[in-house]
Amino acid sequence: MELILKQDVENLGFKDDVVNVKNGYGRNFLIPEGKAVLATTSAKKVLAENLKQRAFKEKKIIDDATAFGKKLTSLEIKIASKVGSGDKLFGSVTANDLVAALEAKGHELDKNRVALPGRIIKRLGKYEASIRLHREVSIQLPFEIVAEKS
Repeated sequence: MELILKQDVENLGFKDDVVNVKNGYGRNFLIPEGKAVLATTSAKKVLAENLKQRAFKEKKIIDDATAFGKKLTSLEIKIASKVGSGDKLFGSVTANDLVAALEAKGHELDKNRVALPGRIIKRLGKYEASIRLHREVSIQLPFEIVAEKS
């Protein structure tokens, strides 16, 4: 079944992508949830026209996302966490913690755009998070988890 996505869908595609999915996934989830519409010939023509009109605006958005990515990668991010024996954390560090650290430095970011290695981190050390700022702009953000001073 061929569908046009109306919004970003994790592990499937981005808004305005034309994707092929199994019939049940399209009929029972994507279309009823309002995440996609059928890709008829007329819908494809409308989509092509909309994308053509949006192409100029899209370049500016991509440039802004790239500049924002450069700003983020220049930051030195350290997340303090309580530590037990052997560098193991009490609890874990998730994407929410990284987003909170970025907000503390004055940068807004949606937690759904952040992907940590292994989804959660349970040890001290240096890590890199993947941050998807735009369909075509993705960065690797280095950060460090340090022991909280008591």
